[in-house]
Amino acid sequence: MIVAESAYLAVTAALLFAALGKLRDVPGFARSVAGYQVLPDGLAGPAAVGVLAAELAAAGLLLVPGGRRWGAAVAGLLFAAFLAAMASVMRRRMTVDCGCFGGRDLVGAGTLLRTGLLLALAVTAALAGPVAFAPVQLPVAAVLLGLAILPARLLHVDRPASGPRPGARFALAGAPEPDGDRVMYALVSPACGLCGAMLPEFAAAAARLEVVLVSAVDGHGGDGLPVVVDPDVFDRNDIPWPPYVVVTDRARTVLAAGGAATPAQLEQILSGAEAAAPRREH
Repeated sequence: MIVAESAYLAVTAALLFAALGKLRDVPGFARSVAGYQVLPDGLAGPAAVGVLAAELAAAGLLLVPGGRRWGAAVAGLLFAAFLAAMASVMRRRMTVDCGCFGGRDLVGAGTLLRTGLLLALAVTAALAGPVAFAPVQLPVAAVLLGLAILPARLLHVDRPASGPRPGARFALAGAPEPDGDRVMYALVSPACGLCGAMLPEFAAAAARLEVVLVSAVDGHGGDGLPVVVDPDVFDRNDIPWPPYVVVTDRARTVLAAGGAATPAQLEQILSGAEAAAPRREH
């Protein structure tokens, strides 16, 4: 019985930890929400704020005996929604940041297991009802939380940076709205010699589609092309090194991507994007 009576504290701790992690970077969490591609464009920001508010509200209700079942119900709905979104991402074989605790965990078996176990704890807390607090609940809750999180960490596998896959959302801060149906984002660095050598090729590609240079730091000449500076663009999109090209549609859904250190590599990416665009439009 003490296990069931301690579940509400484990769920409360998980919700507060998750909310505080997201509060450190609300725009980043909104990008994670957008990356799931389960909501219409423009709703990722409001949804992110709504999730944060729901997590904090559920945690507050769980700490009040009279509101515990309501808090557990809200927490259960949140975990169930996360579980469904993660299952959708895995079914579509997409690479997406979980956004669960404000870190960079990718959606996978580990995050799915963790969310399922937290959902089970929320259901247990709802069934236990408005039990009074007892000091013994604290260590039991810590064990329950550990049992929910540790298996997920064991299933977590670090992957080398591989770049965004077709169908994923290209996350870029500060970019202007696209003018055309397809945009080529060329990721470059001022210290990259190959990037400078490929600039004329990137400029020539502007005859086929809109081209934007993207750099993590200031100081890159645009060779007549617009330049967007986003310090986190490489980490956020799991991109290994420049020069790297990402071709997207108007909604920044990736059509093709890859290293572009030679004209042949660039042409392969552009041809792949041209082949993918009609299928996506259809």
